[in-house]
Amino acid sequence: MQTASNVIQDKAAAAAGLKAAVRILDKWRATGEQGESILRVSHSSYARARRGDLAEIKLDSDQLARISYLLNIHAALRMLFENPDNVYGFVSMANHNPYFNGRTPLEVIGTGDFAALYETFKRIDSLRGAQW
Repeated sequence: MQTASNVIQDKAAAAAGLKAAVRILDKWRATGEQGESILRVSHSSYARARRGDLAEIKLDSDQLARISYLLNIHAALRMLFENPDNVYGFVSMANHNPYFNGRTPLEVIGTGDFAALYETFKRIDSLRGAQW
């Protein structure tokens, strides 16, 4: 049974995750449109997350999964690279591996396709040995 306390904690965790995801997307130099597509949030929700105004934000399970994959991509990049330029720049570099075919990971996930987000995570995670 979900208590009021659990609901508040879940909302706080979701808001913190969204805020972190938006900060990462900003460091990746994603456009607002890309960020909104990747996280499947409205323009107003994305703008509120950028401002840190998340009191009334409500996220569904798909949005939470997207945030989770984005945070896991970031964690994998932090394990792979020590240099912040690589941690934050990797997603903007052309990738000539078969799945990306010269596109950047940000271009691929920027389509908003959930499968692309999952596949991008899987391929980046595999670079570090996929030991999650």
